[in-house]
Amino acid sequence: MKLWKPAIRHGFMILFSLVMVYPVIWWIGASLKSNSEMSSPNIFPADPVWSNFTSGWTAIPGRSFTDFYLNTFGLEAAVLLATLVSTTLVAFGFGRLDFPLKKFWFSLLMLTLMLPGQVLIIPQYAMFHQMGWVNTYLPFIVPHMLATGAGGTFFVFLLVQFIRGLPKELDESAKIDGCSWFGIYWRIVMPLTKPAIVTVMIFCFLWNWDDFLGHLLYINSVDKYTVGLALRMINDSQAGMQWGQLLAMSLVSILPATLVFMFLQKYFVEGIATTGIKG
Repeated sequence: MKLWKPAIRHGFMILFSLVMVYPVIWWIGASLKSNSEMSSPNIFPADPVWSNFTSGWTAIPGRSFTDFYLNTFGLEAAVLLATLVSTTLVAFGFGRLDFPLKKFWFSLLMLTLMLPGQVLIIPQYAMFHQMGWVNTYLPFIVPHMLATGAGGTFFVFLLVQFIRGLPKELDESAKIDGCSWFGIYWRIVMPLTKPAIVTVMIFCFLWNWDDFLGHLLYINSVDKYTVGLALRMINDSQAGMQWGQLLAMSLVSILPATLVFMFLQKYFVEGIATTGIKG
């Protein structure tokens, strides 16, 4: 009886996992189908159309997905760098420094978490339009430089909770050795908060990679399009919609985010777990 209970439990978990992963399996099979086979109940086609990937890569006239991936990775690199610098500095200030009305400002920062993003769309667009930033990447990079981009407040909160768990004796020892506050931030706090920083970077990468609405609002020129906007263009570039090509390119588009999470999963779990314990 003791052996049956684990067997039943694992069997149920395997069955549930197959149900959850079925849409992805269908997605992979559909990316290899021709239009005539899309209505087929079979998951995988009898004759796989591997050319969906190569044809889809150059489906947009005059462009290839290489250009769009370069645009997206360039934007991601700038956003990640801005987020890393701004959120760690702000979190260090709230977690280690003493200044007037510190609790008030931190509470005000936390209140912004409750503000729906939809409320900010129109005023932000009007402001960026007056600044002449529409059709540039500045609406994405500059807010992250001020720790106010997508998820910025959450990232600061996550890092503050981690930094507060670090022994303050380290700061005192560093001060005795003549280390400045910036030296403490750079030489002590930053290395020790590596798991939390990696967690922030993963979240930032994933959220900005999937920010279709923001890219749709502020990017107008095809030469600045990201991967998400390029996928939408496949619908407009062909009179007869090639669903296999669209599904193939959408499948390829999730690979970067999947690989980032897969290879950095250890740091991601560690950062979440230790932050929760120390908070």
